[in-house]
Amino acid sequence: MSYLEKPAPGRLLLDDTVPLTAAIEASQNLQSHTEYIIRVQRGVSSENSWQVVRRYSDFDALNNSLMVCGVSLPLPPKKLIGNRDREFIAERQRGLQAYLDAITQHPLLCSALPVKKFLDPDNYAANYTEIALQQVSMFFRSDPNWEVLEPLRDVGWRIRKKYFLIKNKEQSKERYMLSWVDLGPDKFLSDKDLHSAMKLLTSLSSPYMSPLFFSSTSESSALLIRPFNEAGSLRDHICKVKPRENYLKKYGNPKKCQGLELAHIKLYGRQILEGLRLLHDSGLFFGHLHASNVTVDQGMCRLMDVENGILGVPSALRPAFTHFKKINTTESIDVFCFGHLLYEITYGQPPDSIPIDHYPTIPYTAVVSVLQSILSTEACKSGMPTVLQLIQTPLFSDIPLQHSEKIQIKVPSRLKDALKTAKERLEKRLQEEQRVLRQHRRLTRAQSHHGSEEERKRRKILARKKCRQSTYENEDDVSVRNNNNSGSGASSPPTCPSSPTPPPSTGGQTAPPPPPLPPSPPMLDTSSTSSCSEGPGGGRTALLSSIQTFSKGKLKKAQTTDRSGPVF
Repeated sequence: MSYLEKPAPGRLLLDDTVPLTAAIEASQNLQSHTEYIIRVQRGVSSENSWQVVRRYSDFDALNNSLMVCGVSLPLPPKKLIGNRDREFIAERQRGLQAYLDAITQHPLLCSALPVKKFLDPDNYAANYTEIALQQVSMFFRSDPNWEVLEPLRDVGWRIRKKYFLIKNKEQSKERYMLSWVDLGPDKFLSDKDLHSAMKLLTSLSSPYMSPLFFSSTSESSALLIRPFNEAGSLRDHICKVKPRENYLKKYGNPKKCQGLELAHIKLYGRQILEGLRLLHDSGLFFGHLHASNVTVDQGMCRLMDVENGILGVPSALRPAFTHFKKINTTESIDVFCFGHLLYEITYGQPPDSIPIDHYPTIPYTAVVSVLQSILSTEACKSGMPTVLQLIQTPLFSDIPLQHSEKIQIKVPSRLKDALKTAKERLEKRLQEEQRVLRQHRRLTRAQSHHGSEEERKRRKILARKKCRQSTYENEDDVSVRNNNNSGSGASSPPTCPSSPTPPPSTGGQTAPPPPPLPPSPPMLDTSSTSSCSEGPGGGRTALLSSIQTFSKGKLKKAQTTDRSGPVF
């Protein structure tokens, strides 16, 4: 039975783990204040971008909401006099850009709700605390045995997940944690199969899993009840903080972080690996392993929020493993997350970036060997080891377990097929996202190379060479044409005039011959080297002799006959 409302039609399943990038494109100086135009982009697609307009006071309010994290952020200082000068506005714009870069590149701040509202107000305008309270109130009206003690505000980083401390009236001393979570974009099970899977997890009893007492799902969200661990999570234990504090305050800039001893690293690591093997052998998928999803109670580590995978909630480490093509299955995701967790419990803090090829000096060489098999550049390119291979490493193989018998989860065949299909669709979505990211990286590298100083110099040199080569070719063409023209004038023989064609006869009578043309004055062609000859005496010599012996007095007067009259 479901106690939750159905969502409105056309509900948007937004992946909150997709990073946002922000660039201040311009500033406009109005009469009373200055506004900054920010271009925001989700992911790598430029089509998924928009603009927001913010004032300096908006930046200041955002900074005040993030001060709880204890991180020093480079917000430009206020200025009361001269804050409208053009030079000052340009300098402040550069400072605000550096401030946005510091926020969007911080692993915790980039996913904080104040940052999301600042950069994406349309998609984060809903009040998720009020939505969660409405859903929880509906549940308590249906089951009056439960009572809310207090809301656990901001103990987790997820925007669409809220926590409440509750108790059962029949067991007043026991404390439970109720969580309400919005379904995510990786939810690929049907409503019926999702209900069956949640029922299976509720009835599951395993020493490596945190028990789940109650679950209720709808088309839009889920409500879950599990025991509240006063000791907190494994990350609380590492950072030495109280579990009920604000997560930004706890994890933003912790001062007392300390790695675990080798004995605890080996024991906790083996227990976590056993929990992962149990899930994989049953056909379930997790993908959400990190220090905040592991509880520690009396020397036993248990996986928590195992239901996140089937609820479609994106992994917290999704922005990290999406960059690696070989991390494309649910098991490789869990192994990658385990390496991330192993680094944190060893050094007291999560890695700044992955891959990692150089590790701080510690006396645990066996730990470094396992880390290199997961987080090194070669491992991220060639592929992750399996969970079973990690269990068989010298670091974990000799750890005795309290429960030596093999634990199994009995999954109905119909649900197992549905889980397999959902897992394949989840992996397909990840692989498609990885493909788009690779294309974007190739395009970015090409653009960066094309715009580099060395590439510009190389293109200039090539352009000069092509220009010189073209000039040489043009000069050669002109020379060849000139030679061809002069050669053709010297070698082409002149054409001799042809004899006139007699006119056709008309009416059986011979037409009179046309009147003779008047003689043309002689002309001397100095460029000609040959003449027409009509006999053996013709040629160049005869032509020159006739020119030399020419006398105007020897010319006879031409006589003309008028033939314009009619002929009878």
